[in-house]
Amino acid sequence: MALTSFTVSKLTVPGAANRQDAVSRRGLLGLAAASAATTGLALGGCAQQAAGTLSAEVSAPFGERVAAYGASQAGIDRPAIPQSQLELGVFDLADGVSPGAALAKLGSAVSDVASGRSPRLAGTEPGDLTVTIGVGPRLVAAVNPTLPGAMQLPSFAREQIAASDRDGDVMVQVCGSDPLAVTLASGALADAVHAAGGKERWSQGGFRRYGGDGYALNLLGFRDGIVQPAPSELAAELWLDAPPQVAGATIAVVRRLRIDLPGFLGMPLADQESAVGRHRATGCPLSGGSVTTPLDLGAKTQEGGYVVPATAHARRADPGVTGVGVMLRRGYNYVNGPEDQGLLFIAFHRELRTFTETQYQLDASDALMEHTLATAGATFLILTGFGPDAPLGARLFS
Repeated sequence: MALTSFTVSKLTVPGAANRQDAVSRRGLLGLAAASAATTGLALGGCAQQAAGTLSAEVSAPFGERVAAYGASQAGIDRPAIPQSQLELGVFDLADGVSPGAALAKLGSAVSDVASGRSPRLAGTEPGDLTVTIGVGPRLVAAVNPTLPGAMQLPSFAREQIAASDRDGDVMVQVCGSDPLAVTLASGALADAVHAAGGKERWSQGGFRRYGGDGYALNLLGFRDGIVQPAPSELAAELWLDAPPQVAGATIAVVRRLRIDLPGFLGMPLADQESAVGRHRATGCPLSGGSVTTPLDLGAKTQEGGYVVPATAHARRADPGVTGVGVMLRRGYNYVNGPEDQGLLFIAFHRELRTFTETQYQLDASDALMEHTLATAGATFLILTGFGPDAPLGARLFS
């Protein structure tokens, strides 16, 4: 997977390893160089003391390990709070390559990086590293075109997606709190896909920055992904229960959304908040209450207009308006350069229409969408969980 777009985080861990401020790769290298300069790369009597201090610092874990094996894959609803760093790669399999064999090899590589056994990690502690593998509609439809996950993601308004940045056969999502572990694991998994007959199609790195209240902030300064399924809703909204080949799987949609930051942030704050439907400083709905208070879609102003405007993103994306279920959203900021910044949007749900119907609503009359442009997009069937005696993908591609 391409690493040039990867945004890393500070190495200090103030309490929670997955809530770190993002800095540039160049900034991190600068910090490392400055550290080397101040210590003088001591090789004399201070060397042993310096080594001991370094050992104490790097042994601090970046979150608890997350088991790769289980009924479902890691990196979807576990850990409950998404990690701060992400590398996502999309690959195509060459004609004649067996998907089952390729996925079995990839699953072994996933187990190796999650457990710290992979040689590419070079002893780096994986911490809360997770890997999530999905397969695209082409591979699913070859098994059975009626299966969930066999349908392509349709086109939507406000898209400018090159053919090379649309669709794909295999998705490899790597998340973690330690940017080094994520980078090394991404390389190991890309090697595994290449060795199994795959070729990279497109990739994107991303980061999350958490505010003091525990919610992630996007590049616009607003809280992102406030409305999520309650634990009791996950079984109904997230996991497929039939047919047997996909029971325990889920469907993901991935879209890279370039945001017109100067245009949006150049608007008066009141107009920004009207477009979103929430107060930027607190995340609270314009209709009142705390950040977790449901929107009051019927609340009116003294003039008779809606308090949460009819075109506000929070209203247009509300399940009560879209008429479909709640999706589990995992958004990551990305910065590819001064002209290409935005959000890598990832959503999990048991039906593709949960996303498509929502997006059609947004395209029709969402003020925030007027400031976005999709530049990559795909959907994947996230495979069921795997284990030592149940290779990744075996249930679908046996």
